[in-house]
Amino acid sequence: MTIDPSVPVPQWGLSPAGRTRALAVAAEPWVRRLVGVFASTERKAIETAELLGVTPMTDHDLGENDRSATGFLPPDEFERVADEFFARPHDSVRGWERAIDAQRRIVGAVDRCRRAAPDGDVAIVAHGAVGTLLRCHLLGIAIDRRHDQPGTGSGFVVDRATRTVLTSWERLPAGWP
Repeated sequence: MTIDPSVPVPQWGLSPAGRTRALAVAAEPWVRRLVGVFASTERKAIETAELLGVTPMTDHDLGENDRSATGFLPPDEFERVADEFFARPHDSVRGWERAIDAQRRIVGAVDRCRRAAPDGDVAIVAHGAVGTLLRCHLLGIAIDRRHDQPGTGSGFVVDRATRTVLTSWERLPAGWP
């Protein structure tokens, strides 16, 4: 993503490196099996989803946790606040959306996507905290940042019918799924 403190976070786009990685993902054989692609309404998610070759459907509820109370935070401060967000899921940390509320919203959005898509493989293009909160829910474990993605541009596979998590987090595109 292109980080620009003068631009609202939801409007940040892909960086040149992010675009290159997304194009590499789009060339993977599994992408041709997709019958649907869903994305948050944030620019970087839409840009990524569009590169997969299937017009994405968007859902606002697939967006990152609401951090508008603080706006842009320098990277070190952001990481400290994100640590608190995951460590205290029932509290609003510095005015951010509570993790437990974000998780409920995200799970609902993913369920809507599952129902809206035709049978087959579907991709959901969202954000790190979205994946972490969803993963914790699907695994039936407490919200904890220890279950966060290993770096930007990561994903995991879920069996659509059973909602079973099939893989660990993997950096894309290498070796995935």
